[in-house]
Amino acid sequence: MADVPMAPLQTADGRPLKAALARAQVRAKRRAFLLVLPLLAFVVLTFVIPILTMLERSFDNDGFSANAPATVAWFATHPEGAEIDETAYAALVSDLAAMQKAKTAGAAGTRINYTYPGTISIFKAAARDADKLVPPYKEALVAMDPKWGDPLLWVTMRHAASRLTTDFYMVAMDAKRTPDDGLTRVAPEQRIYVYLFLKTFALSAVITVLALLLSFPIAHLLAILPMRKSNLLMILVLLPFWTSLLVRTSSWIAILQEQGIINDLLAWAHIIPQDDRLPMIYNQTGTIIVMTHILLPFMVLPLYSVMRVIPPSYARAARSLGATSWTTFRRIYLPQTLPGIAAGSLLVFILAVGYYITPALVGGADGQLISNLISFHMNKANWSMAAALAAILLVLVLILYWLYDRLIGIDRLKLG
Repeated sequence: MADVPMAPLQTADGRPLKAALARAQVRAKRRAFLLVLPLLAFVVLTFVIPILTMLERSFDNDGFSANAPATVAWFATHPEGAEIDETAYAALVSDLAAMQKAKTAGAAGTRINYTYPGTISIFKAAARDADKLVPPYKEALVAMDPKWGDPLLWVTMRHAASRLTTDFYMVAMDAKRTPDDGLTRVAPEQRIYVYLFLKTFALSAVITVLALLLSFPIAHLLAILPMRKSNLLMILVLLPFWTSLLVRTSSWIAILQEQGIINDLLAWAHIIPQDDRLPMIYNQTGTIIVMTHILLPFMVLPLYSVMRVIPPSYARAARSLGATSWTTFRRIYLPQTLPGIAAGSLLVFILAVGYYITPALVGGADGQLISNLISFHMNKANWSMAAALAAILLVLVLILYWLYDRLIGIDRLKLG
């Protein structure tokens, strides 16, 4: 007897079941997308677009290119290494005259000043007298200021002739151009950016370790106490979130200053001399102490969320089998808290890298981080430099995040 082929499964209304299921899945995905669409739009508008705008600003600066069209045209028709002849100076003089009328000499000079310091004044001075200059223009400009004859200045203007530039990343790496259009490091006393990046990451690591050492026993205590007492202590942990950051930082200024509570107690106990008190504020020490305190809850909460679900019976079983308290902690308890340690450390470290207010208030000149320098450039209207530094900081954090995922695994993070 031949096998009778089985008819395809159908729905109650006669449609193929496979097609009906595929159509239902499409509708479900469409509904899910519409549900998350408001959140997606919010993230794009408040996070993605600002970051892309920042990245664009770090490469885009038309301060010189938009105000010196004749000079830009000369660079376009003369390759790199070409002699800076009289036609180049004539184009520059015509641009300077136009800048004086449009009041844009300062903008053009500022753009060049970012990579060739001391050029704002010579651009303004030359623009004021541009109408009075007569050929040969090279001699006239060099007579006004010898910098106009410096090959490095013309190399700098060539790179500024395009609104798209990597000059700000070059400066952020403590590098500068040479007259032959090469790159070299700036003088040691001028190397501030790389040092601040390294200092920021080093201090953030120190703050993360201190926060972990202080938070571990706090979180353990919260996890083992009865719920009523644990909730009461948790309120104390969360209390800083309900207090202004400015108020908390100002309180630490009162505590750590040379005439503050800690120094007064140490002097009263004759631990330190009255006239030689400890400098704990307006330096790196103050930055570390205050930032550790402020970021402490961000380490306590992930640790507590992991510790509270660890069964106490595990530790009792280990001790009943002969393990010492240290062995029980090292081989039983600590490995189970690693997801919380990982989450808290990553969270505190990333927050510390980008912190601004606390170092600005208690760090002084010695305790400043890279975020304070970014703010300085923003306040000075050098948005391109600020954007370049912020972009480098973002890339470094993403690299660390990637290394963390490769070495430990981002799936081991646990925030709650």
